[in-house]
Amino acid sequence: MSLTVGTAPFGQRPGGVFNFEVPRKQGVIWFEDSPRRIRARLGGETVVDSRHAKLLHEHAHLPIYYFPQDEVRMDLLVPTDRHTTCPYKGEASYWSVHAGGKVAENAVWSYPEPLADAPPLAGFMAFYWDKMDEWLEEDEPMIVHARDPYHRIDVLDTSRHVRVSVDGEPVADTTRARALFETGLPTRWYIPREDVRMELLLATGSRTGCAYKGYASYWSVGDEEDVVWSYPDPRPEVERIRDYLAFFNERVDIEVDGELQERPVTQWSKSRRPRAAAPHS
Repeated sequence: MSLTVGTAPFGQRPGGVFNFEVPRKQGVIWFEDSPRRIRARLGGETVVDSRHAKLLHEHAHLPIYYFPQDEVRMDLLVPTDRHTTCPYKGEASYWSVHAGGKVAENAVWSYPEPLADAPPLAGFMAFYWDKMDEWLEEDEPMIVHARDPYHRIDVLDTSRHVRVSVDGEPVADTTRARALFETGLPTRWYIPREDVRMELLLATGSRTGCAYKGYASYWSVGDEEDVVWSYPDPRPEVERIRDYLAFFNERVDIEVDGELQERPVTQWSKSRRPRAAAPHS
């Protein structure tokens, strides 16, 4: 998110305008140093332990960590025959990881000879996030994907009158919501359970992860599947949304101080099930 996804300046749906004509968006890449120690483990073995990682931001993709080769356990990597081509970075080579009795096929890639106008990627390696068992940022676990340093979340108490209806049926009505402002996303209105008609909600057992907020549980309302969610054990940064309920603005009617909010267009607009964005190569 933030620089290259959603409503960010180089995202799919920029929320603002520049005062000049942007030459291009496709292929826009920002490659920067990260001051954080990053580790990845597979089968109980540390495969990468990096204090000099880089973050690559690319249009319409989540950020990806690239690690200096000398901070990767190359003795655990086995080269494969897989190769892919990126029009903006060049041809990528792949390795499988053999560690702790486990094998992660084609889990690592690198651009040995990047294109002339690509970032200086030679000598750096990247990992498919979900092919490792565990990721650590300093000594704290990370989930889903790398966290973007330009991504921000604010949780604010609000006395605005928030009403939520699903297919014309009133489901929530409150003047004590907590507004969650998150970079690149619509405002999410988190509502205390006492102000939600819980008898209309049906728990689905669905669960998704957010790198910034933690793991969410879901409910359906009528024909709208997985349209309500809550974080029973959120990350410390967003503790104030614990057990509050939020609704997908994209699929319900939300009135704020009597004004019907326009339904935003996001990755959750068309699908009836929440989807996590996937990393790229």
